[in-house]
Amino acid sequence: MLSRINSLSFFLLFPVLKRPNCVSAILVPSRNHSKFKILGIETSCDDTAAAVVDSDGTIHGEAHYSQQETHLDLGGINPTVAKELHKKHIKSVVDKALANANCTVDDLHAIAVTMKPGLALSLWVGMTYGKHLSALYNKPFIPIHHMEAHALTSRLVYKDLEFPFLVLLVSGGHCLLSYAKSSTEFYTLGSQLDDAPGEALDKVARNLKLRNLETFRNMSGGKAIEQAALTGNPYGFEIHSLVLSNKRNCDFSFSGIKNAAFRKIKATEEQFKVKASGVVPNYADICASFQYILTQHICHRVQRALEFLEMENLIPDPACRKLVISGGVASNTFLYESLSKVCDHYNYTTLRPSPALCTDNGVMIAWNGVELYRTNSSRIVHDPAQLHTVDIEPKVPFGTDWRQKVVDRNIRIEVFHFLQR
Repeated sequence: MLSRINSLSFFLLFPVLKRPNCVSAILVPSRNHSKFKILGIETSCDDTAAAVVDSDGTIHGEAHYSQQETHLDLGGINPTVAKELHKKHIKSVVDKALANANCTVDDLHAIAVTMKPGLALSLWVGMTYGKHLSALYNKPFIPIHHMEAHALTSRLVYKDLEFPFLVLLVSGGHCLLSYAKSSTEFYTLGSQLDDAPGEALDKVARNLKLRNLETFRNMSGGKAIEQAALTGNPYGFEIHSLVLSNKRNCDFSFSGIKNAAFRKIKATEEQFKVKASGVVPNYADICASFQYILTQHICHRVQRALEFLEMENLIPDPACRKLVISGGVASNTFLYESLSKVCDHYNYTTLRPSPALCTDNGVMIAWNGVELYRTNSSRIVHDPAQLHTVDIEPKVPFGTDWRQKVVDRNIRIEVFHFLQR
């Protein structure tokens, strides 16, 4: 197993670290800790990130290294390249986060590391380095589920956010609707059947060749489409009808929308006789139309989830009726504002972290560590000799699957038509 790396392997990978002068007894957290600090390490995909967060939710320091430019040039994320860049930068990122927090590893109470899901090679680097620090400094090791971390980030930002609530995770790798009952209890109401929304946005932007325009050269695909759509007509093209409209579930599908956009782009290029490196003149309308139908699809599934929660009486307290939106695509303002209109209709409040906390970051991992450490979770590894018992899981479900329960309710939804800006 990848996690069964002995101490010699740690030092071969990261020889610049020195062992502390003494090693204390195994640390077991007390439930009455007045205050504690957690280091979070994130390497699930193409971002190397670390942060120190305390039990009050104070962010003491963070650091981040983005591989975005490298992978944009490669035309997509290359797992081997991502791994090597993580290895190259992880020590400096963690050191910078600690320096920004004005603390050392000795000042920490535990080390939280993303262990699932994600790219195997990327996860392996973070796990290895986290275990290395845990073994060297005798600090408890907290394995983190990446999607749970995204779901809980809003509890760091909004101090009054209590369980239960509905959470929508939208990113380059996932699209999930889940009923969050506690920091460790999640019930999946819907998930993507094919492409994730961020993946679809990136591929359409690439097909449009938006990077060939100076304005979008250094933007991710999703950000480029959002910016281009600001000057476009969301009704400019009939890219696709409402997706899965005859399926009474909360699942998502974006491949059909993406392929329809591809066909529209190809037809438009032929119409305007666009050269290989050229961009169609009406790219803004295509971006706005694509963003619109993608948003409409997400809103439609969220509507059904809200109806399901009402039927099951899962959030009886009106004060707790909140939709938390997180993940990289959550930073899309058009999507957020559209979902807010849906939630207003159902008397729900829409919450999301700042854009910096929507994308992959060390803060969310550290905060998830705080949530688990506070409850003395059984997931925590206190004895360094037992570090081999936890390993990365590149593919893993998110919570308990309740999707069939939604289908069994047979909920019919009338589509709202108020998503325009």
